[in-house]
Amino acid sequence: MNKLTLKQQKIIQIFLEKGKMQSSEVHREMVKAGEVISLVTIKRALSEMAEKGILEIVGSGRSTSYALSCRGRIFADVDLKQYVAIEPDKRCGLQQYNFDLLRAFPSDIFTADELKELEASTIEYKKRTADLSLVIQKKELERLVIELAWKSSKIEGNTYTLLDTEKLILENKEAAGHSKSETQMILNHKDAFSYIRQHSSQFKTVTRKNLEELHAVLVKNLNVNLGFRTKPVGVVGSIYRPLGNIYQIAEAVDELSVAVSRVETPYAKALLALLGVCYIQPFEDGNKRTSRLMANALLVSHCLAPLSYRSVDEENYRGAVLAFYELNSIVPMKKIFIDQYGFAAKNYAVK
Repeated sequence: MNKLTLKQQKIIQIFLEKGKMQSSEVHREMVKAGEVISLVTIKRALSEMAEKGILEIVGSGRSTSYALSCRGRIFADVDLKQYVAIEPDKRCGLQQYNFDLLRAFPSDIFTADELKELEASTIEYKKRTADLSLVIQKKELERLVIELAWKSSKIEGNTYTLLDTEKLILENKEAAGHSKSETQMILNHKDAFSYIRQHSSQFKTVTRKNLEELHAVLVKNLNVNLGFRTKPVGVVGSIYRPLGNIYQIAEAVDELSVAVSRVETPYAKALLALLGVCYIQPFEDGNKRTSRLMANALLVSHCLAPLSYRSVDEENYRGAVLAFYELNSIVPMKKIFIDQYGFAAKNYAVK
C-alpha cells in the first residue's frame, strides 16, 4: 500500500468524527482545525481519495456527499492516547460489528518501507538462528516461552512476575499468593507454544479447526467452555459489542480465514489474525490470548520470528485493540507489531 499523506489523514480523522459529509462541510472543518486551504483543493483531495477507495461517494450532483470506506478506516492513523482518554459513551467509534470489514481487507497491509523494515529484521533473525547448538536452542526456546507466557498473561491481568514465571516453567514451582487460575494460565501458554511448534504445518492460515484447537490448549482447566460461544459478550471500557449469534460468529471466522489467505505476506497474515480473532471474539473467554498465539503460529509456520510482546506497554496494546474494535484502524497495532517483530529478531534465536 502507498502511505497516506498528512492531509489525507486529517480528512480521514474528520470523517471518523463526523460521518458522511459534503465537500463544503469538510472544508469548513479543515479551516476550523487551522488549515489554510481552498474549497477547490478540498474537492480535488476528496475526489482523489474516492478514486483510491479511501472514501465512498454518496449521491450525485449538488447532493454529492462522501463517507469513509472500510479501507479508509483500516488505514486511519489514530491518536491513541487522545482517543482512549475519551469516556466510552462519548467516543465516535462504531458500536456494532462491521460486516464489510474483513471482506474489504486489502492484500497490501504494509507500506514498502514497513515491509523493508520487517524483511531486514527477518534477515537478522535468520543469521542469529543459523548453526545453533542444541544446548543453545533449548535455552533460547525456554527464554522465549517464559517471556511470552509472562507478558501475554500480564496483558490479561495476571500478577505473576517474570521471575515467578521462570520458576514455574523451569522448576514447576508455583508462586505463593497467586490463584490456581493464574498459575494455569502461565502453563497453558507454555503448552500452546509447544503445540504450535509440533503442528506448524497446520498453521499456514486460520481455520475454524486450528483456532478451536489452539484455544482449547490456552483455556485448559480454566472453567471455560470450548467451541464458539452461544451467548453475547461485552467488552469492558468499550462501546463495541461483538456478534452474539453463533452462526454469525462461524461465518465471521470463515471470512477471517479467507482474508488471512488473501493477504500477501506472512507478516500481514499474522497481524490480521492478531486483530481479527479479537474483533470477532468467537469464544466466551481467552480470545486475546488465542489471537496472540495464533499470530505466532502463523509466523512460526513461515519460519519467521515469534513475538514475546515482552517490551510492549500493556495499556498501549489494549488501546490498539480498542482502536480496531471501535474505529477499525489497524495502524496502532501495526506499529506495535513492527516494533515487537524487530525486538524478537534481535533478542531471540528460536528455530
